[in-house]
Amino acid sequence: MRLAFFGTPAYAVPTLDALAASEHEVVTVVAQPDRPSGRGKKLQSPPVVVRARELGLETRQPKGVRSGPFPKNYGALELDLAVVVAYGRILTPELLNVPKFGCINGHGSLLPRWRGAGPIQWSLLSGDAQTGVCVMQMDAGMDTGDVLLRETLDIGQNETQSELGQRLSHLTAKLCLDAVNRYGELTAQPQTADGMTHARMLTKSDAQMDWSRSALALHNQVRGLNPWPGTQTTFRGETFKIKVALVGEEPSSEPPGTVIHAGAHIAVATGQGVLHIHSAQLPGKPARGARQLVNGARIAVGEVFGG
Repeated sequence: MRLAFFGTPAYAVPTLDALAASEHEVVTVVAQPDRPSGRGKKLQSPPVVVRARELGLETRQPKGVRSGPFPKNYGALELDLAVVVAYGRILTPELLNVPKFGCINGHGSLLPRWRGAGPIQWSLLSGDAQTGVCVMQMDAGMDTGDVLLRETLDIGQNETQSELGQRLSHLTAKLCLDAVNRYGELTAQPQTADGMTHARMLTKSDAQMDWSRSALALHNQVRGLNPWPGTQTTFRGETFKIKVALVGEEPSSEPPGTVIHAGAHIAVATGQGVLHIHSAQLPGKPARGARQLVNGARIAVGEVFGG
């Protein structure tokens, strides 16, 4: 089949690789425009574009998909199917109808749970025990299309966003290629409204910790927002970014945010239970293990985070 591929971040690269190595023809690769990155704000191409160029594939990076030259040029490609993975923009009904068989989307959740922009993060933030990938036939709604394929994954108790995302990206590649190969044989199953949740886009404000929450909720926040937008609190009036934290087993009656142990880990009282900080970062410094932080910053029992 003649395919178009829509994708932008690193999550989408395994699917692009799988399609490019298949018997199908990837006619064009569509991604979002280059963005400024780093301290110098130098323009940087998204991972999908970098990989497509390495594979010798044509790339398109329209500023918008509703107007301008893109819709007309895309409509002239005589496509059989489009595959979409984490493109980051909503395709218009007109674009969805350009390929002969429409568009399919690889989504990192068990739909209808976690429709939207951040399904991986929200599955971790919510403490889900399982997630997975669905490949759906796209329609005009937000992740509301009929499901062609789905597969479930168990989530590790301490698994982070980046770790789970890597596993899901490879599962997405497998299922998307399978869906393309078997497209004419698959029966799409409509989604139900039961269990529907929305995974809104995260912002930097989601990084702030509230020590009155439970240790488990804060643990899920740390792993769910690693690497972006990260998780942070304040300590001695400065930002304190927490990289790795686990739920402790010891009880505490101290006020939330109070340091109750400072050594190989930093144990902090929460609204329910104790959180063990194993790695964190002070302003202008690299991330360090708890022991180094305790010794370097002289963190002491009785000090309070979040004040």
